[in-house]
Amino acid sequence: MNENKKPTLVILAAGMGSRYGGLKQMDSFTKEGDTIIDFSLYDAVHAGFGKVVFIIRKTFEKEFKTIYNSKLAGKITIEYVFQELENVPKKYRNPERVKPWGTGHALLMTKDVVKENFAIINADDFYSRQAFVAIAEKLRNTDKNSYNFSMVAYSLKNTISENGYVSRGECTVDKDGFLTDVTERVRIEKIDGILKSEDDNGEMVPIDENTTVSMNFWGFTPKCFEFGDTLFLDFLEKNKENLKAEFYLPTIVNTMLASKKASVKVIESDSKWFGVTYSDDKEKAQLEINKLKENGVYPTKLWN
Repeated sequence: MNENKKPTLVILAAGMGSRYGGLKQMDSFTKEGDTIIDFSLYDAVHAGFGKVVFIIRKTFEKEFKTIYNSKLAGKITIEYVFQELENVPKKYRNPERVKPWGTGHALLMTKDVVKENFAIINADDFYSRQAFVAIAEKLRNTDKNSYNFSMVAYSLKNTISENGYVSRGECTVDKDGFLTDVTERVRIEKIDGILKSEDDNGEMVPIDENTTVSMNFWGFTPKCFEFGDTLFLDFLEKNKENLKAEFYLPTIVNTMLASKKASVKVIESDSKWFGVTYSDDKEKAQLEINKLKENGVYPTKLWN
């Protein structure tokens, strides 16, 4: 395969896992020591990705590299970028802030190392082999100088935790399969057997279980970086007193769509997502992973 056509995988791994109770991006889920990221990496290598860029924090750089560098040696090119609280103009730095600036800010940290078409994913989500194959194919066949973006979408019912609320991007998709809008829903949970979402007034209202949602699995060309910087500065100005405000990736996507320059093709996945928002999610994730290994979807030892 032409090396220049190989897409890059960017992994959002700088989160502190506050609801999980630790760094889930380095937690082991099998007796062989596999993390959830290992399965995304394995699927990405086999789908033809040529490089992985980890977005992490400096505080766990050494441990992170110890886990992943030897596994991936000779299989895929590895780069690291750092998302730190001080990666903002000086006047917006606040020593009281502890929360990272969000997924949109993380994306902007990669613009100096990502010069090819790329996919971006969360570190703690299992997306499925089919999703990586589909988006890799799309990225290989997209002009890197275009504004033709893509995303893998899931059905809401396949993405819920039984152990508490989750955040999801609620997607509006037109009849031709293109995204027209994504709304960040920061609280979706099952209450008395009914799926509900927090609306703009803070009320929990029913939401259709078949709603199309984003799990932060986007396919971009480098042109996406044109939109982010100005937006982020506007965000910082508006939120300089808010210690918990986050700059979300969908904010950038909606601005790209509103510009009429960009389009986002939606790749529907009927796979059942699983991940670890809460510590109690771990047992279910382990069962799902073991089942996949037993059924031969993955080898017992991923990185032999």
